[in-house]
Amino acid sequence: MDKFESISSTEKTMSEISNDTPALTQNRRIFPHGKIRREHLISWSFVLPALFMYALFVLVPLVLSVFYSFFRWNGVGPMTWVGLKNYFTIVQFPNLFGSIFNAFKLIIFFSFIPVGLGLVVASVINRMATGRLGSIARTVIFLPQVIPLVAAGIIWGWLLALPGLVNELLRLVGLGSITRAWLGDFNWALPSVGVIGVWVLLGFCTVLLVTGMTKVDPALYESARIDGANWFTEFFNITIPLLKHEIGVCLTVTVINALSAFDIVWVSTAGGPGNATSVPGIQIYILGFSQRSVGLASALAVMLMILVLIVILPIQRLTRETAK
Repeated sequence: MDKFESISSTEKTMSEISNDTPALTQNRRIFPHGKIRREHLISWSFVLPALFMYALFVLVPLVLSVFYSFFRWNGVGPMTWVGLKNYFTIVQFPNLFGSIFNAFKLIIFFSFIPVGLGLVVASVINRMATGRLGSIARTVIFLPQVIPLVAAGIIWGWLLALPGLVNELLRLVGLGSITRAWLGDFNWALPSVGVIGVWVLLGFCTVLLVTGMTKVDPALYESARIDGANWFTEFFNITIPLLKHEIGVCLTVTVINALSAFDIVWVSTAGGPGNATSVPGIQIYILGFSQRSVGLASALAVMLMILVLIVILPIQRLTRETAK
């Protein structure tokens, strides 16, 4: 009897364990999911404050700008629905629509010249200036990027004035006949502002491109030199093709700076003389804060945003395809 009782008790214990096994397995499955949920909550606790600030200062103003662009409003009184009339007004007025053309002209100085010149400077630094000399060169070139743009505009306003250092140097080398108030000349004001943009953005492009060049396999250059390639052949056949991603980043940042330029232009010329250096950023400020035409200013801001997307998205797409 004892033997049969022990066998039955053993079978009972095994059956209890087998019955409890699904519960244990279920608990084991639930525990990782609960841990994942806690990790998600912790992650969202870090992300939500940033998302809240982004929505508050970017998304909400963007939606309100699109909303205001369909009204005539002075910012205080009642709003009047005008539909697309504000957009048609921008196209019809030469001063407003001309500011967009000025912004596209600045792309040459703010984007194309810094990127092209940055490629050459970065190649020279990467090829010749190594060690401490290379670090000093990168620091000196990048220094304008650290200086506040308002301060840069004030400094260049002094340099390009009629009694400024630029004209004094021109007189010193016998070119006094071409001296002028560069920022006050109708024909030279916009190129002069563009020179300031070149000076500011060259350092950013150069440092980014130098960083990209350090990732290029030196064996490619050695193989090219063995085959008799010179510096120009290496530059156009190796350096530029392998730096298309970095070039795309430089073009994206500098084009946005050109189309949304405000601080340098405002400090140096305030859009003058006349409307020679007027850009959308200045016109938006004048319309919104001086003339109290909030709807018209919002419409111009929306048009500027659309233009930025039209220019930037192809650059991003080409860069993404190249990276693949």
